[in-house]
Amino acid sequence: MQEFIIRKATQQDIAAIYNMVYELAVFEKEPEALKIGIKDYEVAFSEKLIDSIVAELHGEMIGITVFYMTFSTWRGKCLYLEDFFVKPEYRKLGIGQKLFDAYIAEAKSKGARQAKWQVLDWNDVGLNFYSRNNAIIEKNWWNGKLYFE
Repeated sequence: MQEFIIRKATQQDIAAIYNMVYELAVFEKEPEALKIGIKDYEVAFSEKLIDSIVAELHGEMIGITVFYMTFSTWRGKCLYLEDFFVKPEYRKLGIGQKLFDAYIAEAKSKGARQAKWQVLDWNDVGLNFYSRNNAIIEKNWWNGKLYFE
């Protein structure tokens, strides 16, 4: 396999990022939960609400991270990893690790005191990946949310 490229996303990548987020939603067994469109992503990127690091091979996007800065009243600045996905046919090639390493480097470069994300309890591959990266997987917190249509 030829060398893949890890780089910061640009505005021109938004459609491909959106498509990969949809692939992630399918993987997570809830594609109907994706309620926003490419225009929403364009606004979010242009307003710097979200950022992304991508992996590409021969001009094709094969992996993404989508993240944004938050603040913990206990720990300070936090770079929250909203989406992390590598296309199935490109897994087990080190792409996910390189993307994750780039995300962690980005967090540190922004002065974050922590990196945070969610992983589904049935995603053993993801849980093992994070465990190999010395992540703390909290099992004693429940997520709460409200939707506004």
